[in-house]
Amino acid sequence: MKIRHEFPYQTTREDVRIPLPDGTLLYARIWRPVTDEPVPALLEYLPYRLSDWTAPRDWQRHPWYAGHGYASVRVDVRGHGNSEGLPGDEYDARELADGVDVVHWLAAQPWCSGKVGMFGISWGGFNSLQIAALAPEPLKAVVTVCSTDDRYDNDVHYMGGSVLAVDMHAWAATMLAFVSRPPDPHFAGERWREMWLERLEAVDPFIHTWLAHQTRDDYWRHGSVCEDYSAVKASVLAVGGWHDPYRDTVLRLVQHLPKDRVRGLIGPWSHQYPDRGLPPGPAIGFLQETLRWWDHHLKGAENNVMAEPLLRSWISESHPPATVYPELPGRWVADDAWPSPHVTPVTYAFQGGPVEVDSPQHTGLDAGRFFPFGNDADLPPDQREEDAKSASFEFPVTDGPIEVLGRARVRLALRAGAPTGQVVARLCDVAPDGASTLVTRGALNLSARHGRDKAVPCRVGEWEEVEFELNGIGHTFPPGHRIRLSLSSAYWPWIWPQPGTGGWTLDPAASGLVLPVRAHTRDALFFAEPEQSEPLGVAYPASLEEPRPERLVVRDVAKGLWRLEVDPRYGGTRVYPDGLEFTEDAVETYEIQEADPLSARTRSDWTIRLHRPETGWDARVETRSEISCDAADFVVSNEVVCRDGDEVVFHRTWERRIPRTAG
Repeated sequence: MKIRHEFPYQTTREDVRIPLPDGTLLYARIWRPVTDEPVPALLEYLPYRLSDWTAPRDWQRHPWYAGHGYASVRVDVRGHGNSEGLPGDEYDARELADGVDVVHWLAAQPWCSGKVGMFGISWGGFNSLQIAALAPEPLKAVVTVCSTDDRYDNDVHYMGGSVLAVDMHAWAATMLAFVSRPPDPHFAGERWREMWLERLEAVDPFIHTWLAHQTRDDYWRHGSVCEDYSAVKASVLAVGGWHDPYRDTVLRLVQHLPKDRVRGLIGPWSHQYPDRGLPPGPAIGFLQETLRWWDHHLKGAENNVMAEPLLRSWISESHPPATVYPELPGRWVADDAWPSPHVTPVTYAFQGGPVEVDSPQHTGLDAGRFFPFGNDADLPPDQREEDAKSASFEFPVTDGPIEVLGRARVRLALRAGAPTGQVVARLCDVAPDGASTLVTRGALNLSARHGRDKAVPCRVGEWEEVEFELNGIGHTFPPGHRIRLSLSSAYWPWIWPQPGTGGWTLDPAASGLVLPVRAHTRDALFFAEPEQSEPLGVAYPASLEEPRPERLVVRDVAKGLWRLEVDPRYGGTRVYPDGLEFTEDAVETYEIQEADPLSARTRSDWTIRLHRPETGWDARVETRSEISCDAADFVVSNEVVCRDGDEVVFHRTWERRIPRTAG
């Protein structure tokens, strides 16, 4: 990593409040080059608190952009951080309309050339793409990283029509804790407590809404750019990582957006910006890549950025299973069209007689983290135990390496044992010594087999053909290895189990795997060394306590109970240069009995403290979130307790029963 101390421009920084038409003021931080000439503006727009939570990351890139001739602007969404107003649901109409207003405000400033770009990762990547679909005239270009075009089937809520227990709950619980944090009086002033209490009165846990929409209805269509790609008028650089759950969006965007306004980039990365150097690498000079994008689309520079291949992808070489890789072996490849003429679908037929598949309910404990962030226990370990709980089919690699790029697909002939059920498919690379490395996976809620917008019960005892895609991947299977496709009827805690399922029967003779096999090409693709601006200087004090394991599996043998305990490790304790001490601690728990799908239970506990010793300000947030179920309902419980010093200023619990209409 190269840290830049000098830039083409000197820079200034100021915190401002951007007025919205209804009088609400959004808190913003603006880094600008020192110049008399107006410059384009770059906007990153998030609910994640620019004054503390994202500040270390913000300082890596916003000053860098300013030093290269852009006004780089970080804005807190309404009702979050030090912005006024009340919080809403994620990507709701109010948030997107506010974003459009911010784009117009930036374009109208005397220091702005009138042209605006938006960028962001995850939430900021989502709303960049969604605001681009609203097409405000000044918005000319977008860089969307680890984002989605489909809020139902490629987000944290549902997968293949099934409830994502692992992250629908975890993320709803995280956002409940996040939205309950107070404004900081150091920035918000004397009204901070009044603003905080107003927000807390407006809080409603996201999980209530998300579980109330179990099929792909209008709620999920809102903000899903895949509903109308033609609405996006800005040029889009779509970026993802093979270890990020949203990478398929990159493939869809390069397929559906006009080729003169889109480029795609998929590396080996987790859910992180590609310049941060977090596992798995290698990292690239991502800021330099995006600067070329901005220079061309916002300044009119003729720099051949649109002469780059439509899609640049990393194809990993085979590697042994591990929960973290500092760097993966592999290479970059180029495709000038997608679907690519270099990729051919190749069918691998299953063999054998009918197979009964009724996986233990704890199948999936070795799935790894849904959102890898570069931590030591994020990725799936050896899959041999999971494979043993599944029906597996193997295909030897004999004549030469098999390189795959894109989305594999399975066609399965099934006979359901109950009206509801699920199928999970995992593609693994099996080495000669038997080690099984997860390559990619996919899932289908059988009630969604005729479309994600409806729930159609299975016809018990009748054969049906179902087909679904696995998540995209770039991977090479070497000679001497075996391609293993494993099918299970359970995948906890990723997939919430259906009530009363008894598995299903597979007819291998009528089933198969289709791999996107890519012809080997010699592509000369190179990226600059990563560089960033000087870091903020946040200190991370060492804890005196022994850290809990990131992922711990506990088995109660007598009860047949399995528990997974997860520490998401978002940041721990940090001390900021302005004196703020920010501490957060979270633990997620997932329990299930191996023979009872109705025993599934999740829990998430958060504690957050914001403390300024020099002023005595000391605010605390504690939250608890739980989900359990019976055959008819999800049972949801949430609690928030907030303190100003020793005083409890807010305490509320929510108890809901939400009918299981498809989940």
